[in-house]
Amino acid sequence: MSSRIRVVVAKPGLDGHDRGAKVVARALRDAGMEVIYTGLHQTPEQIVETAIQEDASAVGLSVLSGAHMTLFRRVLELLAERDARDIVVFGGGIIPNADIPELEQLGVAKIFTPGATTRSIVEWVRANVAQAVA
Repeated sequence: MSSRIRVVVAKPGLDGHDRGAKVVARALRDAGMEVIYTGLHQTPEQIVETAIQEDASAVGLSVLSGAHMTLFRRVLELLAERDARDIVVFGGGIIPNADIPELEQLGVAKIFTPGATTRSIVEWVRANVAQAVA
């Protein structure tokens, strides 16, 4: 079995801006992780199905549309329904600081706000998702 971290990077909802998601996906891949990028306009159901089928250790959501509370909540609910709570959920995008504590309370492991470096994201994933692979 592979010991590489497997991450699904996803763009849920109607947001059509995926440059940041692609940059993060590339950084994680360049750091030696296996990355599955789902493409644009994914439903939470599609994202969770991909994560389970790909035996992912983590799901990274990129949300710029303002629908972050609904989308993160639904992905977490679906993971729980599928008995896949062990998949670490993190994300980033245009997310107000005031919403971050509520997202964390829902079960989102980490939110990266604009300006986060790819290095900080890679280091966080290594430190917080690697244990799930071991």
